[in-house]
Amino acid sequence: MSRVYNFSAGPSMLPEEVLKTAADEMLEFGTTGQSVMEMSHRSKEYQAIFDEAEANLREIMNIPDNYDVLFLQGGASTQFAMVPFNLMNKNKKADYIITGQWANKAYKEAARYGNARAVASSADKTFSYIPKTTRDDFDKDADYVHICMNNTIYGTKYHELPDTGDVPLVADISSCILSEPIDVTKFGMLYAGAQKNVAPAGVTIVIIRKDLVGNAMEQTPTMLNYQTHADNGSMFNTPPCYCIYVAGLVFKWIKKMGGLEKMKEINVKKATILYDFLDNSKLFKGTVVPEDRSLMNVPFVTGNEELDAKFVAEAKKAGFVNIKGHRSVGGMRASIYNAMPVEGVEKLVEFMKKFEEEN
Repeated sequence: MSRVYNFSAGPSMLPEEVLKTAADEMLEFGTTGQSVMEMSHRSKEYQAIFDEAEANLREIMNIPDNYDVLFLQGGASTQFAMVPFNLMNKNKKADYIITGQWANKAYKEAARYGNARAVASSADKTFSYIPKTTRDDFDKDADYVHICMNNTIYGTKYHELPDTGDVPLVADISSCILSEPIDVTKFGMLYAGAQKNVAPAGVTIVIIRKDLVGNAMEQTPTMLNYQTHADNGSMFNTPPCYCIYVAGLVFKWIKKMGGLEKMKEINVKKATILYDFLDNSKLFKGTVVPEDRSLMNVPFVTGNEELDAKFVAEAKKAGFVNIKGHRSVGGMRASIYNAMPVEGVEKLVEFMKKFEEEN
């Protein structure tokens, strides 16, 4: 069997060690005589898997006790509605910073339920930078400020958080969760779809300060109320059991690797290899201003659409797959999440050098 280097933005690579463990345990988990896929979510065996996963995530991310950790369904996109339903509840106002497609979708969804305001946007330069803001830009009466921490499509990332004063900061961290340490206490809430750095598609992680739970709008559907899930330990209905199990394996793998400080060190090394090549290439160039570059998603172009298409096709033949840029921007994008080994990025750069010489 020969595995390719998968640069997909999501669903993306999982650590081989995790896949092997999941394969070994596919027919029988421990001595239960059954697969995790077949277990009742109400069984003590599954509850133990769940509890260990949550405990390890709390340890890795240093999540304080005054935050609930929820494992939900519906992807990060369902959070675009859940956030305003639950948090836009005092003054019916929220501020959004638009740094890409997902931030814009979140903003548009919130505007259906209250007074959502776009405070700043980088749409003027195809979302190639993070707009600068000051505390004065935000409405002191806003119920929360929402950002997308890492922009998967455009390859930008917040390296410095906006100063929102006393207004709770909410962040979509789908494509940067677990890539480096993060101070949870600076946020009212964090949420992330799992399919980029955590698990297969199907589970969404929500980390929310307890004082923000329990004040949902009256019309909030039961399943979209954070209190429903907090009160029931994410077991109000059947959770995405197998995805949570795989997430638990990933959390153990991160601990074994040395935690988030070590993950950051490896991720910086990978990104530096790729960005250094792009900065010195005569053919390829990155599309993001250097100070706002993502560690996880690296978009680049040749400046010629036909050459871009040729590169994507030849890269696939050489074992570098899912490197085509998002359909809305074109070009190429290498997503180098935690599971991508350093060797994968080194080999990609070798291939890019060869392509450059030949073209």
